[in-house]
Amino acid sequence: MSNLQRVMMKSRLPPMCPNPRFPKPNDRGFRRQTDYNPLMWDEFFTEKKDVETKQGKFRVYLTGPSEPGAPLLVLLHGGGFSALSWAHFSSEITKLIHCQCLAFDIRGHGDTYTEEEDDLSAERLATDVGDVIQAMYDGSAPPIILMGHSMGGAICVHTANMYVIPSLLGVVVIDVVEGTALEALASMQSFLRSRPTTFKSIQHAIEWCVRSGQVRNVESARVSMPGQIINIETKQLATNELPLKPEPSSEEKVEFKHPNAIAEDAESSSSPATEAPPSDLPSPSSSPSALNLRKYGWRIDLSKSEKYWEGWFSGLSQKFLDVPVPKLLLLAGIDNLDRALTVGQMQGKFQLQVLARCGHAVHEDRPHEVAEVLATYLIRNKFAQPTGDGLLLKHMPAC
Repeated sequence: MSNLQRVMMKSRLPPMCPNPRFPKPNDRGFRRQTDYNPLMWDEFFTEKKDVETKQGKFRVYLTGPSEPGAPLLVLLHGGGFSALSWAHFSSEITKLIHCQCLAFDIRGHGDTYTEEEDDLSAERLATDVGDVIQAMYDGSAPPIILMGHSMGGAICVHTANMYVIPSLLGVVVIDVVEGTALEALASMQSFLRSRPTTFKSIQHAIEWCVRSGQVRNVESARVSMPGQIINIETKQLATNELPLKPEPSSEEKVEFKHPNAIAEDAESSSSPATEAPPSDLPSPSSSPSALNLRKYGWRIDLSKSEKYWEGWFSGLSQKFLDVPVPKLLLLAGIDNLDRALTVGQMQGKFQLQVLARCGHAVHEDRPHEVAEVLATYLIRNKFAQPTGDGLLLKHMPAC
């Protein structure tokens, strides 16, 4: 009698019918294979370059040029992320509408290196956005849509209020609201301390990213996570070590933790945040001998930016409502709205879209759905034209 049959008898449950979703069990549980090998930036963008400003060098990723008059989507990532977090979204949105995407690594992140890297104040970051666009287009920028996630969303709002982009058409903010953001700051340091400090390989960093729930889409994590870590010895961003020689997918054995529990794929509908981290990933309390075997660490120490956190989010809701262009707010949950935004939404001051079944990194978890929402918003406001592929956009329920 197999271990699985014994478990079923003990739990007094009838035998389950074979399910094609899951691999066949062995004596210790279920086997699954997941590819955690990193993906290259050029699978999603057509060009990368370093843009020089008075402050330093900013790494920029661009999709192919679009038709004259088409909007430029300037994409700002969240704190600790990188421009590559927009990779899948950029690929999806350019299939739906005529546009060009410009994603760049914010000061202190990714492959951007500037003077005073630790200055992450809202005013400094907003000024950087204007400086990069000025350096690239020299006053002749195309119509621009500012779009940002989390910290990047807050910087979008600050940038729009500073009027540093004359050709601004619209502002799109993903999953950041003043009230909930300020409340979350009290536990932010505890969250940052709970993360592994180092990883022994890029693949292990990607695995942690998915299994911890930071990003729930494996394909997104494979391209974005290398932009968040550096080689501890060379101080080079992990993306500069790609491509790697592919490693064969190892079979991972999943043990039953409860007689009635059934192990599922990492990509199942259940949240990866409920899974235990891989046993070979380090924790902050790992022994010195274990840490010596680790090769990669975080590109930015977010805990040192605490003095700027309140400045990112304080007064954000009213500043968002005051931006004099059409606005779109995408949230992972309707409960995230604070009072100012609730009143503003009822007054029709912005469009609200809620995407359920995703985590904080909405655009990475569900890039195609976010692209559809944005394409619909841009077409409705006559900012962009659909591609000529017989596209029928889904008009999702929105407020």
